[in-house]
Amino acid sequence: MRGAASALDYRELARRRLPPFLFEYIDGGSYAEVTLRRNIADLEDIALRQRVLTDVSTLDLTTELFGQKLKLPVALAPVGLAGMNARRGEVQAARAAEAAGIPFCLSTVSACPLSEVTSAVQAPIWFQLYMIRDRGFMRELLAQARGAGCSTLVFTVDMPVPGSRYRDYHSGLAGASGFAGTMRRVWQGMTHPRWAWDVGIHGRPHQLGNVAPVLGKNTGLEDFFAWMRNNFDPTVSWRDLDFIRSEWSGPLVIKGILDKDDAIAAADIGAEGIVVSNHGGRQLDGVPSTARALPPIADAVGDRLTVLADGGVRSGLDVVRMLALGANGVLLGRAWAYALAAAGEQGVSHMLRLVEAEMRVAMALTSCRSVREIGRNALVDFDR
Repeated sequence: MRGAASALDYRELARRRLPPFLFEYIDGGSYAEVTLRRNIADLEDIALRQRVLTDVSTLDLTTELFGQKLKLPVALAPVGLAGMNARRGEVQAARAAEAAGIPFCLSTVSACPLSEVTSAVQAPIWFQLYMIRDRGFMRELLAQARGAGCSTLVFTVDMPVPGSRYRDYHSGLAGASGFAGTMRRVWQGMTHPRWAWDVGIHGRPHQLGNVAPVLGKNTGLEDFFAWMRNNFDPTVSWRDLDFIRSEWSGPLVIKGILDKDDAIAAADIGAEGIVVSNHGGRQLDGVPSTARALPPIADAVGDRLTVLADGGVRSGLDVVRMLALGANGVLLGRAWAYALAAAGEQGVSHMLRLVEAEMRVAMALTSCRSVREIGRNALVDFDR
């Protein structure tokens, strides 16, 4: 893809092409963004152990997650509002994931509704859900996910209340309500003509497809954020997993685990998987990076359930690092959101090819001939 020699290049391309209120939403974290920076820095600090004189002429990057055979040990993570980054963006990303032989996970707060995304692909997608006060609405969403053939439910538990993301206030995405706020975002869109043509004019409808029924005519961004504040359930506890289990019989993955005791609790209630995640540094600022939190969690429950991880992953080398730290698979979030904003479906496909190529080099030079061989043996002086 012209202009993108690595997955990192897509971030700068996305910055140029998106209105600031959308770019800052993707790029930012909560409060002072300490955890956001830790996610990247701590992962970069993991030194890979180079080994030589091993026959690495054949490398096996395939794996299996929740009964689904994958060409790479990665999935596209749920990203809210992603459909505003390119025309019907979640559809484009789902197609790219299907072509690459990996899962796509659709966010509850996606621009494209579940039915639109699933009708555009043949492979089953994953669906991400928050705990919402209105259990009847949750029941309807889960029924839609079952009916659409979603294979895996990713239940996000680290957002009983939304974190404060100051960049969103500075950019005008949040806190700029009414006519003045709308006009500020309209102006930002007009000054980015490629986005305005692709998404602003031809990417309609501009609404959150899965929650549109409860938002009704109130489809503005300020309406969405007000709905989140009022409808995400701060009373959620482990007992509420009984409700999820009663409505969902497929694999259940609990996303947002950072503590070993919570990981053990997830295993005890019979979850098939967890995602070790700090929400990309977008919730509680100051918590550990995923790279720091992952190893003790994997050691505690890795033999009881599937351990996935996200946070700070920007390359195929980072994927290998996460696998070596104990993950069975890795979720890519910002990486695909940037690529989608920069170049649509082709950008996401190209980013995934870059990740695969980088993984192949890292595996060959650490003498890991298959994903199953990637472990602590691939790291230098691992003492975390």
